[in-house]
Amino acid sequence: MSRVERDALRALVEEGNDEAADRLAELSAEDGDVDTLKYLIDSGNEKAGDLLAALAAGTQDVETLNYLIDSGNEAAADHLAEIAADRGDVRTLQRLVDEGSKTAETLLSRVIRDSE
Repeated sequence: MSRVERDALRALVEEGNDEAADRLAELSAEDGDVDTLKYLIDSGNEKAGDLLAALAAGTQDVETLNYLIDSGNEAAADHLAEIAADRGDVRTLQRLVDEGSKTAETLLSRVIRDSE
């Protein structure tokens, strides 16, 4: 998609067009355009949050996952819990449990059980 077409989508997003926001999120995820995804997240687009969470999980970008968790993205919490469990990071898992993550709760139990 050309820059002009992307700019047109962004203008539609600024007018409140949810379909344009979803399409721009998809294109941005395909291109790895984190800045546009964050812009869309800040605009309230949940799809952008889920797509960025998947990208961040794929690269184990803990900083971005924490950013998403702070914005209320549950998928990011699940992804971070999986990364923390793989690393045996009990502290991060406990923090996620304290914040209400059921996935982290399950994984924390497994990590503790496996370490005994």
